[in-house]
Amino acid sequence: MPRGTSPGTSPGTPSGRRVMAQIAMVMNLDKCIGCHTCSVTCKQTWTNRTGTEYAWFNNVETRPGQGYPRAYEDQDRWKGGWRLKGGRLVPRSGGRARRLACIFANPELPALGDYYEPWTYDYANLTTAPLGDDLPTAPPRSLVDGRPTAVTWGPNWDDDLGGGPEHLAGDPLLKDMNDKVRFEYEQAFMFYLPRICEHCLNPSCVAVCPSGALYKRIEDGIVLVDQDRCRGWRMCVTGCPYKKVYFNHQTGKAEKCTLCYPRIEAGEPTVCSETCVGRLRYLGVILYDPDKAGDAARVRDEKDLYEAQLGCFLDPADPDVARAAEESGIPHDWITAARRSPVRALISDYRVALPLHPEYRTLPMVWYVPPLSPIVDSLTRSGHDGEDPASLFGAIDALRIPVDYLAQLLTAGDPGPVEAALCRLAAMRSHMRRINLGDPTDPAIARGVGLGEDDIEAMYRLLALAKYEDRYVIPTSYTGTVPPDTVDDGCSLDGAGGPGMYGAGPGGHGAGSANMEAFHAPPVTAPEAPTDGLRGRLNLLNWDGRGAPRGLFPRRRENER
Repeated sequence: MPRGTSPGTSPGTPSGRRVMAQIAMVMNLDKCIGCHTCSVTCKQTWTNRTGTEYAWFNNVETRPGQGYPRAYEDQDRWKGGWRLKGGRLVPRSGGRARRLACIFANPELPALGDYYEPWTYDYANLTTAPLGDDLPTAPPRSLVDGRPTAVTWGPNWDDDLGGGPEHLAGDPLLKDMNDKVRFEYEQAFMFYLPRICEHCLNPSCVAVCPSGALYKRIEDGIVLVDQDRCRGWRMCVTGCPYKKVYFNHQTGKAEKCTLCYPRIEAGEPTVCSETCVGRLRYLGVILYDPDKAGDAARVRDEKDLYEAQLGCFLDPADPDVARAAEESGIPHDWITAARRSPVRALISDYRVALPLHPEYRTLPMVWYVPPLSPIVDSLTRSGHDGEDPASLFGAIDALRIPVDYLAQLLTAGDPGPVEAALCRLAAMRSHMRRINLGDPTDPAIARGVGLGEDDIEAMYRLLALAKYEDRYVIPTSYTGTVPPDTVDDGCSLDGAGGPGMYGAGPGGHGAGSANMEAFHAPPVTAPEAPTDGLRGRLNLLNWDGRGAPRGLFPRRRENER
């Protein structure tokens, strides 16, 4: 486990285990339309600076495709994540001796061409070109060195088969599946995959950083980079299997997605979530056992990693878990938020959300609901009832993009959890269709996927109708102490005489109760008040800085003149 783990509970902890809290995200791929609004707003907020032109903390990939950076999932080449060696986890990039040997020349770094060379256009040529018979053009220029460049790759070059079959063949997940996936343009089904930093429970980027600049916060699990400690070794870029750590060539520091922690601390969602057009993102709190997380990352069979990670998560409704969480220092409002968490419901209760590449053994905490849309369309075109449960369940194995492909992406190649999630989504559609049409419901539909009718309807409300406060259940930061819930010991502005408070006089002076107008009062002298120690002084909140108005300095006594 990375440094910065939570202190253990006292020997009297009822559950006998430590409890930690993690802010997690779920994305519903069935609702992503590939508009890239999340990417653009994230770019404008976090990487709209010199040295980060090529960096996208949030990017949206088209699948199948090579992704960004190109073929980042090929860990035989990039050496990201963990591997199991003799029953213990070691970074794929090697131990300390190997990292020290190549600390000045890391051989497993993606080049700029693997990301893409950012460009702009020479718009000045449109206005300064001499008069002639030909229309002027705006040729592309590199944002790195300003020279003319050729646009050959981009952060989503695979969008809508823009790269063609020769580029799709480079998808690492298709190496063993080329006979199952059709590359013909008119028959291929594409889906979009938004990606951010996974803020893993067992982040390999933290483990391989020689200077200890990357760390995982105790209070919310967000993985950040300490810019003061970073020395630009770039081992974290190699260590991250998702390639979501970037090197700023202007500052010489590593940068990555921060999960918009200033907003999270204020109880607000991330920028990408706030601006998502499809409303496909969910944010919430998950309680987990850090001791079980270490064991889960070391399971021998990669296909067991999904179930092992589920076993790390704790039920906040369990009184023993809640008691252990409070003894571990987690505030009560975080435990309450964990009970209402939409992320926990989609991951643990309904089990329709799956982790991205669990085989990297980092225990990622950004999960995905697999897409279901093409099944209904395919059945409808073939003359069948696209909402009939029997037809839906039977057609899941006949997806254009096979279940095996989704399994390679989400469950380390195990198709079972993917099929189960798709069947639950199909059952939800069938059940809600009967309700909308006024037909009698069939309890067997819900029972067939291991849920009740109430669960199906609650899942529908969460996936289709959830409002803002239901999709984002984020408590405020708890790094400070919680003030007592009393009037006398509460906010200093609740009563008169607190810091920054003025009296009730016309200039904000004088004895009496607090006066709201005192914060915007004109700089006039207050009437004499023998008991007021602030008499004759100026309200500096309203001084324009010019001259020396009356009351700026104390009056001289008669014997001092």
